[in-house]
Amino acid sequence: MVVGIQLKKSKNIFDYLPIELMQRIKFLFFLFVLVHFSCSENRNTAYLEKLNNPELFQEAMQNLTDIIVYDIFSPPVASRVYLYPSIAAYEIIASYDSQNYSTLVGQVNELLPIPTSDHPDVNPNLAALYSFNAVGKTLIFSQQKMEVYQDKFQKQIEEYNVPSEVIKASKAYGEQVAKAVLEWASNDMYSETRTFPKYTIKEGDRFWKPTPPDYMDGIEPHWTEIRTMVLDSSNQFPPKAPLPFDLKKGSSFQKQLMQVFEVTNALTEEQVDIAKFWDCNPYVTHHKGHSMFATKKITPGGHWIGITAIATRQARSSFSETVNAYANVSIALFDAFISCWDEKWETLVVRPETLINQYYDEDWLPLLQTPPFPEYTSGHSVISRAAAVTLTDLYGDNFAFIDTTEVAYGLPKRNYKSFIHASEEAAISRLYGGIHYMMAIEEGVAQGQKVGDYIVQKLQTKKGTK
Repeated sequence: MVVGIQLKKSKNIFDYLPIELMQRIKFLFFLFVLVHFSCSENRNTAYLEKLNNPELFQEAMQNLTDIIVYDIFSPPVASRVYLYPSIAAYEIIASYDSQNYSTLVGQVNELLPIPTSDHPDVNPNLAALYSFNAVGKTLIFSQQKMEVYQDKFQKQIEEYNVPSEVIKASKAYGEQVAKAVLEWASNDMYSETRTFPKYTIKEGDRFWKPTPPDYMDGIEPHWTEIRTMVLDSSNQFPPKAPLPFDLKKGSSFQKQLMQVFEVTNALTEEQVDIAKFWDCNPYVTHHKGHSMFATKKITPGGHWIGITAIATRQARSSFSETVNAYANVSIALFDAFISCWDEKWETLVVRPETLINQYYDEDWLPLLQTPPFPEYTSGHSVISRAAAVTLTDLYGDNFAFIDTTEVAYGLPKRNYKSFIHASEEAAISRLYGGIHYMMAIEEGVAQGQKVGDYIVQKLQTKKGTK
């Protein structure tokens, strides 16, 4: 006999809860799931905000400056080291934000379109940083220092929890662009000029001669051969011819020579401060008895790269705006050096130190160490005005700022009402330093103004601003 057993359906604990409470529990559970997945999504994309921080690019630029100082690049060569990494980074930013930024292709000489990437995991900011460092590493001597920085940067990115696929894709693309930019850079005549002969000293008082204490060979006598970026040629904006060499008392040239002598013999404390602040000599030698040591500092271009850092931070520029500013300034500095060096090695004007020691006071020394290249025009005057014009175009006429660029080198900060104000002080500092005549300063400012105006007119990077 089979006994039928009826099984009762077991009840869940929720079956005993009031309907109202049950609905509330279901709602809370739904809310928990929603928040959980939302937090997970935020954790997965939080790195994007960190990669938008312009300080990442500022740190990369400062690292490059530190290596340039360590490697003791001359001012013209240093401008080249700043140039190509900045362009590599900019082109990546422009390629991913073509609505706001224009490519430099067709705007700078002989630049070809960079490779493009349709990889969905490429982050343009990260790719720009990788490309900047890769190009910079190739242009410097102390590559191990860049490798140390790259390792530190890699750990920083990993701490941001950037997905490995984003890191891999961005790095690969950045290095691809770096390769293309370096190929373009290799055709700028820099390598060829490394093999050109040194300058042969000419007889005659009017021609430049190496100066004490080291009597160094002239720096970059063939820099006029280097390919310009925006200028049509190295001599597109030649200054007025220098005053005719004439040591007869009362001649225009002799008056300018005596002005250097007299001003430097009666410098005020403020004038000394100005001269030292804008010295920017990358390798100053000091001699004591039979011993010699040297101090390293930033180049004149490096000082204006530092001012660009100050301006972009003060203006709270975005990552893209920061890259754009450095690209514009580095182009202006590069072309300004070529324009200035064309005139220097064309006119070969003798430095004040040589003539004062020979004809007036053999014990006289300028406040600053005379740089090893011809006098006319003043490099500080040309490149400072060109950079100031560029920064004014980006950030306005009355952009007051505190220049702390030289603090790292033991000098106090200085205040400026505008970029033009700073460039004017940089120019006159060369008279106070005893290394330039006023003609080189005044014509250098005019030359730099023309270079800067032309570049600002021709170079269109950020759309809708001109």
